[in-house]
Amino acid sequence: MITRRGYKKCRTLVDGLALPRPFSVSALVEMLAEQRQRPIDIGTLPAGLTVNACGAWLHLADRDVIFVEAKTSPYHRDHIVLHEIGHMLCDHRSKADDIVADLGRFLPDLSPALVRRLLARTSYSTDEEQEAELVASLIRITAQAQAPGGSTGALSELEAALGLWSR
Repeated sequence: MITRRGYKKCRTLVDGLALPRPFSVSALVEMLAEQRQRPIDIGTLPAGLTVNACGAWLHLADRDVIFVEAKTSPYHRDHIVLHEIGHMLCDHRSKADDIVADLGRFLPDLSPALVRRLLARTSYSTDEEQEAELVASLIRITAQAQAPGGSTGALSELEAALGLWSR
């Protein structure tokens, strides 16, 4: 369960984003790449790695790479990308990053990609997964509220009362 502090952290991160208008996940990825001054590549997870994960974020020396499950709907694919962006914005560095660096010193012939692949499924804590999921949902909600013809009437009032957006 996400704490009040965790919610505030995620809300602050999302409120600090100038979401592209009109909103699209690809436009958000481009904007973040420019802000972070490093490319963000989107690719599909290799076959066999989708058993316990729909996506993964790798923070490499020169770029970020987000992997998504190949066989899913466009809406789910976008949500996976937003979830991985949540990890990125919250700076959830995978324990695999530290392990890869340590192993590289002792076993220089071992492929960092192989180590990351082996560790990708268990590299984030439950709290980090909840934060990333909340960031993804808050980005969607905020983008929808900012869109022309966004929520109005009773739905808009309910969203405001629940604190889902404050514009």
